[in-house]
Amino acid sequence: MAALDFAGLGWFLVLWVGYTLFAKKRARQTICLSSVLRAKRNNWMLQMLLRENRIPDVSIISALERNISFFASSSLLILAGLITALSSADKLASVLHEVVPVLSQDPHQIQIKVLLIVCIYIFAFFQFTWSLRQYGFASVLVGAAPNGNQIPEDELELYANRTAKVIDQAAHSFNYGQRALYLSLSTLAWFIDPRLFMFTTVLVIWILYHREFHSKVLKALHDTV
Repeated sequence: MAALDFAGLGWFLVLWVGYTLFAKKRARQTICLSSVLRAKRNNWMLQMLLRENRIPDVSIISALERNISFFASSSLLILAGLITALSSADKLASVLHEVVPVLSQDPHQIQIKVLLIVCIYIFAFFQFTWSLRQYGFASVLVGAAPNGNQIPEDELELYANRTAKVIDQAAHSFNYGQRALYLSLSTLAWFIDPRLFMFTTVLVIWILYHREFHSKVLKALHDTV
């Protein structure tokens, strides 16, 4: 591994962790997808407590769980393929040399780069499965919710806020897993050149930032009553 490879890896990790901390802090100070959806979830739970028929609420949570389970199972399938690729590093090195003749990489270098992607998908899998469990907790809270018309208003708002917070935490875990998948795409450039790896990492971070803080869907969500 050359010094430039270590610099690229360090750049990748610093940007990933740095953006995660930045987005978490920024969400408390400005309008973003996270803050807008937090308010929507709180309103959703308030409406749920006032409804007699809560089947639609459970159906929505079940639909969210199905979507996340797709990502979780896909992560496992990709992990299986990556582990297979670890044992075929010499073939990958020859394929890369044929595609880009100027590249001449040792199989051990290929294994290290594949191992990074393996770690990313393991992290994503744990985030997706934790998100699934938290949505399961939210389903229990919806099922155990009292009749909103028969409890004091302060208890009504407290229960709605706590239930919305559980759903919010589940969404955050899903977001962390999805962010890992986005960043895993930038690691593919590392097989070509470490400088391209650093550039694609910046590009992916910029895309994530734009979607979370300046996207059209954010404006539409914010303007919705």
